[in-house]
Amino acid sequence: MNRFSLEAVDIGKAYQEGSGDALHVLSDINLHLHHGETVAIIGSSGSGKTTLLNILGGLDEATSGRVLLNGDDIASHSEKTRCTIRNRHLGFIYQFHHLLPEFTTLENAAMPLLIAGMKPEAASQKAEAILGEVGLSQRLHHKPGELSGGERQRCAIARALIHNPDCVLADEPTGNLDRKNAEQAIELIIQLNQSYKTALVIVTHDLQIAERMNRIYTLEDGVLTAQ
Repeated sequence: MNRFSLEAVDIGKAYQEGSGDALHVLSDINLHLHHGETVAIIGSSGSGKTTLLNILGGLDEATSGRVLLNGDDIASHSEKTRCTIRNRHLGFIYQFHHLLPEFTTLENAAMPLLIAGMKPEAASQKAEAILGEVGLSQRLHHKPGELSGGERQRCAIARALIHNPDCVLADEPTGNLDRKNAEQAIELIIQLNQSYKTALVIVTHDLQIAERMNRIYTLEDGVLTAQ
C-alpha cells in the first residue's frame, strides 16, 4: 500500500482574465494524508477552498503541480479513466445532498456501486447495510422529498462511503443543517471514517468541526498554512 492515500504536490491554479494578468487562486499547495487521517481546511469565503477540493477530487485540473491518489497521478489519465477513479476510490459529500429525486434512499445510496457494475441485488444488500449504520433502516423506500434535511444528508454520507473509498472529500457537509443535525452528521462522518479507515478532507467554516479533525489548515490568498 502506498504510504499516502492522497497527496497534493505544489498545486497551483490560475485563471486568465482576457488579455490581463492571470488571477492566481491557489499557490504551491502541498498536502499529504495518510490512510484514515482526517484534515480540516478553513478559510474565508472566496479563498479557494472549493477549487482546491475539486482539484483534489479530479473534478478540476490544476495549472501546476500534481494530485496523487495512492501514488497515482490523477491528471495523467483520460477523463473516462478519471471518472472510474472517482467512482472507485473517492467519496464526495456536499452542503446540498444532491440525491436523485426519482430514486429511493436505497437506490440513491447504491448508485456508486451500480455505476461501477455491481449486480443490483448485491448493491442493494450493501446499501441496506450502510443505511442501517446511519440510522435509515426505516426509510429505505422513501424518496428524498419524503425525508428530513438531516435524513437526506445521512443518505448522502452513506452514498459517499458505500464503496469503501480511499478518501472522502466533504465541502461544508453540515452547512445546510441546523446545529442538532449538523452535530449528528459530523458524528456519523467521523464514526464511518474510523470504521472504514478512509482519509477525510473536510472544508468547513465551523471551528468546532475543524477541531475534531487530526489536522487543521487555513487557506487564505491561495496559500495553505498548517495551524
